[in-house]
Amino acid sequence: MINRGKEMIRISPKQPNKIEYSTNGGRSWNTRSSSSSYGDFSDLTENGKEILGTTSKGLYYSTNDGRSWNKRS
Repeated sequence: MINRGKEMIRISPKQPNKIEYSTNGGRSWNTRSSSSSYGDFSDLTENGKEILGTTSKGLYYSTNDGRSWNKRS
């Protein structure tokens, strides 16, 4: 789980291909992105303006707080 400003961002504990966010300190969670094309996420890391996501299909990055992901080559 990472903190980005007023949001908390995490990998869904029940669906590892889903990224969720909370704006109320984790009391409730909303889906930010969900796609099997990225594989299952295993880790999220902040890298400056990017979020890096380690998945079963490789390393992905997001520049929009996890709304979309691109494969890092």
